[in-house]
Amino acid sequence: MFESRSLPSNEKYGLISQIRRSAVSIPSNIAEGSSRTSKKDFARFIEISIGSAFELETQLLIAIDTEMIVKDKIQPIIEELIEIQRMSNSYRINVLNSI
Repeated sequence: MFESRSLPSNEKYGLISQIRRSAVSIPSNIAEGSSRTSKKDFARFIEISIGSAFELETQLLIAIDTEMIVKDKIQPIIEELIEIQRMSNSYRINVLNSI
């Protein structure tokens, strides 16, 4: 399992912070969107959540490229993120189709 604490301490307010914010943003936007009264608004928040998932994937790839983390350690998380992106997009499409 990957823990952001394993990244270098000089990244405390840089990449680590961005990774944490992106990870929290994914479910937070879905939760906020579910409270909206229109399905169109809900679909928009799902879309924002998908964007956060892509942002998180990119940040993890940057951490690999800059050798802050080992690819083998983070690859399972990236694969899960890709699945979350796919599922969220399918869900967004279903929400939009039900309007």
